[in-house]
Amino acid sequence: MEFRVRTLCLVTVFLASAVGLWGQEATPASIASGMRIYRQKADCQACHGWAGDGRKMNSQMPDGANLRTSQLDRDQLIFVIKCGLPGRSMPAFDKFSYKDDRCLGRTRSDLERLGLELPDPAATLQQREIQRLVDFLQAKVVGQGQMDRAACIEYWGSDVSVCGDLP
Repeated sequence: MEFRVRTLCLVTVFLASAVGLWGQEATPASIASGMRIYRQKADCQACHGWAGDGRKMNSQMPDGANLRTSQLDRDQLIFVIKCGLPGRSMPAFDKFSYKDDRCLGRTRSDLERLGLELPDPAATLQQREIQRLVDFLQAKVVGQGQMDRAACIEYWGSDVSVCGDLP
């Protein structure tokens, strides 16, 4: 009996902590990690611009949406990052996205048959990386309006020249 009570307590603690981790609010560490993913691993700034305003850094890259004016919620952001937007230049960052029908009920061959292109991402992301990227986007970019000087300095870590023209 005592063993069952201990086991039940351990399972309860485990489940409570797991639920807490999944439903947790963004932390400064997860936001900073998400910013590194945005800037480096996923290279979101290549299409969406360093400020997330759609002003891209490389004229060779496709135009990305202005995320600063986006009204997508957390679940929608996660979906778009995982599954991309076939035919619209947004890559799928989940490496399994179209291997089966988890995204839009379609496979890679379905997309090809429909003539929908899906560019390759700079890198694939794990679920926790997508969560951190969304933490950053929601805290610092999505729905935040135009970039200002203080946010620019925070993004770059110093008062770089690009921040000089911002209010």
